[in-house]
Amino acid sequence: MDSKSVEDMIEGSSGFHFSGFHMDGSKLNNIEKPTTTLAIENVHKQPFIIGVAGGAASGKTTVCDMIIQQLHDQRVVLVNQDSFYHKLTEEELATVHEYNFDHPDSFDTEKLLDSMENLRHGQAVDIPNYDFKSYKNSVFPARRVNPSDVIILEGILIFHDPRVRELMNMKIFVDTDADVRLARRIRRDTVEKGRDIGVVLDQYSKFVKSAFDDFILPTKKYADIIIPRGGDNHVAIDLIVQHIRTKLGQHDLCKIYPNLYVIQSTFQIRGMHTLIRDSQTTKHDFVFYADRLIRLVVEHGLGHLPFTEKQVITPTGSVYTGVDFCKRLCGVSVIRSGESMENALRACCKGIKIGKILIHREGEDNGQQLIYEKLPQDISERQYSCQSYFITYKKGCTGIQHHISQSHIRTSGCTCGVQKLPKSKDCDI
Repeated sequence: MDSKSVEDMIEGSSGFHFSGFHMDGSKLNNIEKPTTTLAIENVHKQPFIIGVAGGAASGKTTVCDMIIQQLHDQRVVLVNQDSFYHKLTEEELATVHEYNFDHPDSFDTEKLLDSMENLRHGQAVDIPNYDFKSYKNSVFPARRVNPSDVIILEGILIFHDPRVRELMNMKIFVDTDADVRLARRIRRDTVEKGRDIGVVLDQYSKFVKSAFDDFILPTKKYADIIIPRGGDNHVAIDLIVQHIRTKLGQHDLCKIYPNLYVIQSTFQIRGMHTLIRDSQTTKHDFVFYADRLIRLVVEHGLGHLPFTEKQVITPTGSVYTGVDFCKRLCGVSVIRSGESMENALRACCKGIKIGKILIHREGEDNGQQLIYEKLPQDISERQYSCQSYFITYKKGCTGIQHHISQSHIRTSGCTCGVQKLPKSKDCDI
């Protein structure tokens, strides 16, 4: 193949971002040129939006903080509805104790929607910092909020406007007894906001209680999940976090190909992806971190191989029940991309036999032709691991005529998600 063909293969593999995957051969014949690539990329850019509503001092912020803490390996931002109070006029400020802050009209919903639209499209926004002592949003500088994997919208009336509700992938209502909410509100408003207890009670009886009954409680019916006792309900929050993780882990390609597995992203993996994508990264660092990623992919793929249960005697004389690795393994490296994964496979599987195949892509329809193959003679009797660095090569693996059982094939690889790799680094990886 000439260099142009190689560049076409590299460019054709862009658009996907996986830390690694495993695919056995049963679905390989069905892989066509992805017509849904752009749609998949757009879906991945869309954040998972969670709405958290409930009465004032019900524990919404505590619930949000606990969710954020447990989703520590994801990019999560919190957007408070309180930040979008309307700016009060001089007349309203003069009689501020008569102003109903719990009424839907007190919020600038249009500005909230505009901010959410920008975040959903990958644009950073400046969220106002509302000062509850001066009742102004210009006292403190705005808070810069960057696009994230998860956006939590929190507020007493966050479910009130149907346009805001439609943005949410999950809606949570924090349900706490009125007595508990009142006690928390008194403590919060007197200590944190510096208000007189008489003013707090007067405002509660005039506005807060009636607003809860008229506007907040009716939105409870829109909730997907209702959490009694708020932040004290650790079981409910754990279940919610598990559900969020499940949703975040459901890449669209995993839905299209049910036998595809993606390694869960961590800060370590994302950090290494960042380094190998950085045009300023040195050749030595590029190779080092790419090898680390490849090793993770290979080890993850080996975890999907068949095993048998085995008991051994420990040095202390105890019986340990474990598993025995699959004995008859071989690897097949797709030239040239798969050769970058051979060292990691040899490091994980001592003495493994590795064959080679060369696949050439032809035309715009992504048709592929098997040009060269050199495989172990007994490959049909072994578990077969096909190594490739780019997903577009996989289709050709099924063209090998060695009567290999599809159930014996495990395909491992990783993609870089860049438009074009530097030639020097491409040759060395």
